[in-house]
Amino acid sequence: MAADAGAPGTVRPGGRTAQVRAAVLRAAGDLLSESGFAGLDLADVARRADVGRTTVYRRWGTPTGLVADLLRDMAEQSLPRTETGSLRGDLRENALLVQRTLSDPRQGPLFRAVIAAAACDRRTSAALHRFYATRIAEWAPCVVAAVARGEAPEGTDPAEVIRAVSAPLYYRMLASGDPVDEAAAVRAAEAAAAAARAGAYADPTGEGQDRP
Repeated sequence: MAADAGAPGTVRPGGRTAQVRAAVLRAAGDLLSESGFAGLDLADVARRADVGRTTVYRRWGTPTGLVADLLRDMAEQSLPRTETGSLRGDLRENALLVQRTLSDPRQGPLFRAVIAAAACDRRTSAALHRFYATRIAEWAPCVVAAVARGEAPEGTDPAEVIRAVSAPLYYRMLASGDPVDEAAAVRAAEAAAAAARAGAYADPTGEGQDRP
């Protein structure tokens, strides 16, 4: 996903500037994991990153600006999709990737903090939406390929299938408190694949195929 032109902290040249950005985003992620959004202080981020406080304030301005850039970087750095040659296999790989992220000792708390912040801050919410739009667009071609192979009906909405894989895992993390384990990931993938094959996500007009 391309960075917004002129947005704080989004210029990505090489050398010292890139190193500073990487250090600041790493420190921000650590603080979010440890203390949540409420504990994200730009001065603390600068200290942890060993970067001048003025640099952090000038480039990112506010904690929400920093979180927006962190989400942008996370989307760019996320692993590419895995193509196994079958819808069931591809969705399973997607589910296991989500599961590993949400159950990771650092990434799990980081995502919870960002989601909590997005619930009450529009800028963070917009950044989170962009993050997930990027990830859905990355995996949607797996569903498009499955339709072409005849594994799912014409008009199947790729984005809806991908959302159906991860939704149960986020529910476990944020609402029910049930384990986000591999078994849950496999069940989510199997359910989404079965529903897709049965036409649950098919749009009879065929328009869903073109949505990211």
